[in-house]
Amino acid sequence: MDWNVLSNAAIVQETGKRIKAYRLKKKLSQQELAERAGISIFTVAQIEHGKPVSIAMIVPVLRVLRLLDNLEALLPEVGVSPVEMLKLKGKQPQRIRSKKLILHLQSKE
Repeated sequence: MDWNVLSNAAIVQETGKRIKAYRLKKKLSQQELAERAGISIFTVAQIEHGKPVSIAMIVPVLRVLRLLDNLEALLPEVGVSPVEMLKLKGKQPQRIRSKKLILHLQSKE
């Protein structure tokens, strides 16, 4: 599925459908999911019907359904490109001078 062509409302609705499918696959009622996630059954119903809810309500649901690892694919850690690494490499100190040497050099000035 190309998520980029969907509207925000369609994405929320599809997410709700998928969460419901996982809940059913795990043989959980909405009440059981709500209790385990520490949210209201109303919120579970809102999620499953594609109504907008905060991510703070979705995270515990994903935890109960054992889907939190999928957040890594959704929001991977930002990495440093090889070009940026080369640029940064030149700015890193190559050695650390001892405080005694620094004090000695400063006293000569």
